[in-house]
Amino acid sequence: MRIGAAHRCERHGSGERGSPVSPAGDEVLDAVRALLPEIGERAGWADVNRRVPEETIRELIRTGVFRMLQPRRYGGAESDPVKFFEVVREISAVCGSTGWVVSVLGVHPWQLALFDEAAQAEVWGETPDVLVSSSYAPVGRLTPVEGGYELSGRWRFSSGCDHASWALVGGLVVEKQGRPVDFMTLLVPRTDYVIEDVWDVMGLRGTASNDIIVERVFVPEHRAVRNYEQAQLRGPGQKVNTGPLYRMPFATVFTNAITAPVVGMAAGCYRAYVTAMRERVRLSLGGGRFAEDQFAQVAVARAASEIDAAVLQTDHNVCEVYEYAVRGERIPMELRLRVRRDQVRATQRALEAIDILFKTAGGNSLGRGNPIERAWRDAHAGSVHVANDVERALAMYGKGEFGLTVEDNLV
Repeated sequence: MRIGAAHRCERHGSGERGSPVSPAGDEVLDAVRALLPEIGERAGWADVNRRVPEETIRELIRTGVFRMLQPRRYGGAESDPVKFFEVVREISAVCGSTGWVVSVLGVHPWQLALFDEAAQAEVWGETPDVLVSSSYAPVGRLTPVEGGYELSGRWRFSSGCDHASWALVGGLVVEKQGRPVDFMTLLVPRTDYVIEDVWDVMGLRGTASNDIIVERVFVPEHRAVRNYEQAQLRGPGQKVNTGPLYRMPFATVFTNAITAPVVGMAAGCYRAYVTAMRERVRLSLGGGRFAEDQFAQVAVARAASEIDAAVLQTDHNVCEVYEYAVRGERIPMELRLRVRRDQVRATQRALEAIDILFKTAGGNSLGRGNPIERAWRDAHAGSVHVANDVERALAMYGKGEFGLTVEDNLV
């Protein structure tokens, strides 16, 4: 099975070319595919050592994958997001942890482009290859001070933070009586936080999603954005980054960056399963070739259908949102809700495919570190991310269909 992109949106970019422009999407995809055998061979190392090898990150930086959603004026490609998700799925098929880290670190340039121009210059002014991690939970405490905020907090699950020089973190502005009055995302340099190595889990072990700790640091006003403004598709950076990519909803771009790796893991699991089972001979249940078993054939068909459906729906929806942005038209709430509906269902479909394959592979799927077992662990770990909260997203869609007001930053 090839993990193809169902739709290709036209590339529309704008802005000054102050740095060498990142390769276009097809060039990045070709460069990444050349690295896949080595990335796959290192998947076991990443799983055991709980981090993506530095060599892999350096190689991927050279492909331009981390700059696909970055503004052209800072050396990015401003690629259509469907192409970015296609690249992520390809990487995730050979190593779930690497694909996850690439997707999360690779989506942050899109959000940074919405920050004030001064913040963008601080990050990308010297080199376009700076990486930014995140942890958006609003656990930080923000106190307004002259020129900005004082920030303290501890954030969990900052995937790939060891490879990053900056972090995006969530915080609440609290009044004197302790009541939260605003929810913001802050940009913090590596010199202002400590990383604590706590990541020792059952799946996505190689993502090094460690804790970030900040103690009473100053964050200038230009390194803060209000989440409400972002939900309204507004951001200070739109003054200089005028391309359609930066008029898309956060919930469309970011949540699909969480689902794309999981779908890629399912496709990789499918490939490994078909390869392993094609010549397998049963030693019990009457013997015979596994491939000739009708139940195995049905399992393959069901798994393939779920993966294809996940790709088709998510790519179609993201492309449609992008085309609204290209035309400069308001993105209908019905479409934004459909994006979330199909995004969480895509994660569900990927898990259903992997579960089918894992179960029918029998004892062959149990060995620690084999591709089927690792994909099963990684996909289930990725599914618990808040962006994959199925009931919440489906309930929002249902509210919209019944004509009720939907108020949520993740739509």
